[in-house]
Amino acid sequence: MAARHLVIALALLGALGIQPALAQVKVGVVASATGPTALVGIPQKNTVPLLPTKAGDLDIQYIALDDASDPTQTVTAFKKLINEDKVDALIGPTGSPNSMSVLQFAAESGTPMLAPVGAASIVLPMDDQKKWAFKTTQNTDIIARALVEDMVRRGIKTVGFIGFGDAYGDDWHRVFSALAARNHLDLIASERYQRSDSSVTGQALKLLAARPDAILVAGTGAAAALPQTTLKQQGYQGLFYQTHGAALPAFLKLGGQAVEGTILAAGLMLVLPEVPDSNPSKAIAQDYIQRYEAMYGERPATFGANVYDAGLLLQHALPIAARSAQPGTPEFRAALRDALEHTRELVATQGVYNMSPEDHSGFDERGRELITVKNGAWTLLK
Repeated sequence: MAARHLVIALALLGALGIQPALAQVKVGVVASATGPTALVGIPQKNTVPLLPTKAGDLDIQYIALDDASDPTQTVTAFKKLINEDKVDALIGPTGSPNSMSVLQFAAESGTPMLAPVGAASIVLPMDDQKKWAFKTTQNTDIIARALVEDMVRRGIKTVGFIGFGDAYGDDWHRVFSALAARNHLDLIASERYQRSDSSVTGQALKLLAARPDAILVAGTGAAAALPQTTLKQQGYQGLFYQTHGAALPAFLKLGGQAVEGTILAAGLMLVLPEVPDSNPSKAIAQDYIQRYEAMYGERPATFGANVYDAGLLLQHALPIAARSAQPGTPEFRAALRDALEHTRELVATQGVYNMSPEDHSGFDERGRELITVKNGAWTLLK
């Protein structure tokens, strides 16, 4: 009934020649622009001014906060955005552990949350809390399958694993272990380290003693380079695999010669010039990169594109939700959640999104490329 009254009111205003003000949607953004995860969070924070400011007849206001990479501050920021700013949707936070810390608050308030993080545990297994969360990075299994398929093609038999001792590392260890077993790969050594660690010598010595054919590192950004450089210094001669969390210029810069030949699966932005024009995401990714470069004088990391895609998902879903309820109401937020869940074939920078009640990431193989490091640069693995 309320929607019918709104339509009538708008018609009367139009008949009188009065243009009503556009309804405004508030979107909260939490990024780790400082602290240990800043290399990932800075391009995400920088992307906020590039996000869509209109969606149909709706204006979009973004309220951005920095959580300093601290899950406790993430909780504080989320509560402020939900309780004081009354946001209709949330983008962020940056880290997987940070995202896990705020799932309950998004769910309790009925506020859709679009998390630009790696760990699939943000949305899987689906439950009453996670149904309010969506993820704008590829789920672990999509990336892991590409790596395992390459290992099998190369005749690798034994693998070592070293990953973060948090939600990101846990998720990768669980998914990779299962895939390895199904593909007759023997996971013969497994180690963990912290994002803030400055040394992993002990873990590296244990991996070296196991003598695996290949080693998978499950870290993010610059911290993903540490185990690899350490193992190289200790004389490891096998093949290195990395997750999409390593997709930062800092990984190449800090790793130097030690990361030559690394294999990872990640989004097309890393190798955009090599991607054929027929790829539906190429033009959108190029536009984002050009706008980012014009504003900041440098190329964005793929992690910024995860926030950009969150904006595109909202731009698509917000007008649909507005057919049912007014922004600023619980009914609108619920309708927005439903609209996001029914996203179909939405082309964005990282791939094509097809959400469902069971899959709140929505990527398929169009959201990944198999990539290697050659002469200090990312290149398609051919």
